Amino acid sequence: MNPLYRRIADQYRSAIHAGSLRPGDRFPSVRTLMRTHTVSLSTALQACRQLEDEGWLEARARSGYFVQHPRRRGLPPATEQGLRPIDPAAYVGISAHVSEILARGQRQPVTANLALAVAPSALYPGEALSRIMQRKLRLQPTALVSMTRRHGHPLLRAALARRVLARGVAAAPEEVVITQGATEAMNLALRAVTQPGGTVAVESPSFYGLLQIIEALGLRAIELPTSPRDGLSVEALAFALDSDPSIQAVAVMPTLHNPLGCTMPDARKAALVALCAERGVALIEDDIYGEMSPQPARPLKAWDRAGGVIHCNSLSKILAPGLRLGWMLAGRWQARVEMLKYTQSRFPEELPQATVAEFLDSPAYDRHLRRLNEALRQHRDAYADRIATHFPPGTRVTLPEGGMLLWLQLPDGASGDTLFDAALARGIKIAPGSMFSTGRRYDGCVRLSCGRAMDEDVDAALRTLGSLVRGA
Repeated sequence: MNPLYRRIADQYRSAIHAGSLRPGDRFPSVRTLMRTHTVSLSTALQACRQLEDEGWLEARARSGYFVQHPRRRGLPPATEQGLRPIDPAAYVGISAHVSEILARGQRQPVTANLALAVAPSALYPGEALSRIMQRKLRLQPTALVSMTRRHGHPLLRAALARRVLARGVAAAPEEVVITQGATEAMNLALRAVTQPGGTVAVESPSFYGLLQIIEALGLRAIELPTSPRDGLSVEALAFALDSDPSIQAVAVMPTLHNPLGCTMPDARKAALVALCAERGVALIEDDIYGEMSPQPARPLKAWDRAGGVIHCNSLSKILAPGLRLGWMLAGRWQARVEMLKYTQSRFPEELPQATVAEFLDSPAYDRHLRRLNEALRQHRDAYADRIATHFPPGTRVTLPEGGMLLWLQLPDGASGDTLFDAALARGIKIAPGSMFSTGRRYDGCVRLSCGRAMDEDVDAALRTLGSLVRGA
């Protein structure tokens, strides 16, 4: 249930939408809110700040709050784009296309990297983690020269099992397998449930890293319609499963999807799990942004009753990018995943695992999440405002509930690949939409990261991008 201050903010937001409160009108004072709703000063202030943060109110010194319409509200949301049939041969070579884009971005010096899907180091608890690690190394000086344990440090496995329990997933610590980031977890999951030549159903657009893994394993991807608002079309998946018996797995990112930023409603998540269970198809879930939601979203694994969901996760985006610690719950493929993990890369170092385990089990972790998510929310709003200001009419962007990614649909005729080239020549790096589809069907889109706080360089970069789009 929403906190009281959010319910009050919702009421006044509705009044602004209805025209009862118009831009320029004086907003009720804090004392008026206290009397009208019988709430405390703190609750009234929180409601005002919520609306101010969203851009609906402007605070004026010694005058109170005034209603305004945020510029970003003038941006229409991205739309679901129709999928055209593609020749399966077009799938071959996605890795080469993505690698070529990434390599070009590495060779060119940039002043504004708007392609990097990670927050700045200042938003992560580096000092706290460093102190814990140094203390643990003093207490256990042989940690760096001792063999690691199979499948992960028991303290970290237990800590992760407790964290996911709060999101509706009951898992024993022994079920948690520690990996080298979510990339290895997804790789292990696909290897466990598919055979070369098989087909994997994915969202469209889909994270390019997943498409690269699928290609590397000798598999074929079938892309399914995905809404920027509600995620994967379960109905389209049902049709695909009826039509294509070669589909061996479904791989999805249902919460704060990369690149769309959407989150599937719980009813659709439940329906997706039920459909895959009914058809006996493995369901692989990438949940790396799950704890970046305003209210931590329930993962698909919360509806799994038969072990048919493989839950893949990571601490790289939310806690410590430099440690590359991921983890997974493999369901009924637990034994096979453990075997594959042993043959593929053995086990991660224990000192970082023990360090993270202590931090996860402390109140500091929840405080960190609140600070990180609040900072990223402010970043998203600021970027959306600048995009609304600098980009031409016809630009569409959906403001996600959390995370750090914005998916832009460019006006008709504009090319994401062309924009990538022109922007890179000016020291700006973006992710063109063609990276996120086997058929390169999203050339009219780009993905921008808003992890970095708005500053003069970012504002200038967005202004330049808007000018380039206008001239396309």
